[in-house]
This record gives sequence, C-alpha cells and structure tokens, in this order.
Amino acid sequence: MLMKQQSLAMAADQPFEQYCKPTRREEFLKTMQVIVPWAALCEVIEPYYPKAGNARPPIGLERMLRIHFIQHWFNLADLSCEEALYDSASLRCFVGIDLGREPVPDATTILKFRKLVHDNKLGEALFARVGAVLQSKGFRVNTGTIVDATIIGAPSSTKNADKA
Repeated sequence: MLMKQQSLAMAADQPFEQYCKPTRREEFLKTMQVIVPWAALCEVIEPYYPKAGNARPPIGLERMLRIHFIQHWFNLADLSCEEALYDSASLRCFVGIDLGREPVPDATTILKFRKLVHDNKLGEALFARVGAVLQSKGFRVNTGTIVDATIIGAPSSTKNADKA
C-alpha cells in the first residue's frame, strides 16, 4: 500500500503526551500489517472488484479489504465500523486513511464490499488463507469487541501422533 506524507490532521492524531504506550489493539494491528499477505488477498478479490469508469471511482481494494478484516476481528457492523474508523487513529492508520485528505468510507460502501465478498463466496477462502498464515506463525486470532481483540500464541495440536 502506497503511503503518502501525512497531513496536519493525521499528524495531530499522533499523541504528543509524555506518558503514552501502545495499546493491545495497536500491537495487534501492527502484527497483522506485517504477517497478512495483503497483495495476495487482493488478487483473489480483484477480478470481482468494480473498475473505474463512468460512476464514482471505487475505493482502493486493499483499503476495503483491511476494513473488511477489521469488521471481523472486532465484531463490528457496517455503521459501527465506519464510526470506529472515525474514532480510532490506530484503525485509520492500519487502513491508510488520512482524515486531512479523505473521509472514511461510509457504512453503505462497507456493506457493498461485504456483499461482494459474500456473493462471490470469497470470504471463506480469504479467512482460511489468513488463518493458515497465522497458524504457521504460531498465532490464533480470537474475535471480540473492539477493546479486546488480541493475538494469542496457540500451541500446536496434540490430537494425534503427528501433532497435526
């Protein structure tokens, strides 16, 4: 994802307080930024994603995919996801939204993307792929509320002799 120079609005979201520490959500999102194969996931959706034409240009595919995963990781409805993106600098940073340059995609846009993924039966493949990557790194993601989604080190299975 191409990152632009931050606007003053984005820089204002960065804390200047002396006593600041990363939250569990920030740490989770930083980890997901690094280990999820975003480009490969975009390739799965790209054939189905609207192309620029006569209508309003579509929002970047990777941005919408990241929003889709945020919805699942933090158990957010479309409107709640839109509001969370306006409310949380860490979520906006993960998605790549700079409020000094652009608004957050609205709930209807988020809904349409979710519907596109569902209608084309892409969701299971996407989440299975991410799940496999996380498992290979020894992680398991528990979904939950926006304040408590965390990465948990998951022990390998001991159900059979091959530990598979």
